[in-house]
Amino acid sequence: MIWLLIAIVSYFIGSIPSGYIVARSQGVDIRQHGSRNIGATNVLRVMGKKWGYLVFLCDFSKGFLTVKLGALIAAHFSLSPVVGGVIAAMACILGHNYTIWLGFKGGKGIATSGGVILASFPIIVVCCFALAWVVVFYIGKYVSLASICAALVLPIAVFLIVAKTGAEFWLLFGFSVAICALAIWRHQSNIVRLLNGTESRFGKK
Repeated sequence: MIWLLIAIVSYFIGSIPSGYIVARSQGVDIRQHGSRNIGATNVLRVMGKKWGYLVFLCDFSKGFLTVKLGALIAAHFSLSPVVGGVIAAMACILGHNYTIWLGFKGGKGIATSGGVILASFPIIVVCCFALAWVVVFYIGKYVSLASICAALVLPIAVFLIVAKTGAEFWLLFGFSVAICALAIWRHQSNIVRLLNGTESRFGKK
């Protein structure tokens, strides 16, 4: 029952559509502009860096804080905080990607996943994820490609770096694979455009 409580609370926190709310506060329906995605990248392209970074911070923070809350609730009931954090993390990402408030159409979850990763894994794993994103973005200027590559690096880094301590290791490794798979799934259209050479580079209309 506690696991279900954590999942429900985390889903609704994750489902807060930060990009939509921020854009609406400025009289813009972000779903009608740019890529029509409510994520930070589209907000940045349509409305500028100030609003894009604000949305990124909101999405990142809800991922980070939700994991901490899930672990805290689990620990309060003498349950595994690792399991509580993982359940909270997945529910939060799914809430962001499929928000109930916008007909289950949300963002692609990279900013929220970043917050989740920071709260769930050792800092060296976080650095591997972030470094992969920065290097690929710097070389190609494709946000989508950088996000996909960073997602692919995550389970590799977890497998190589996180101490293999029984069930918790395999839970975290499986969790990292799930994050990777979900990120790739949400970027299907971007992958098609990358293969066709029609994906937009960052900074270009």
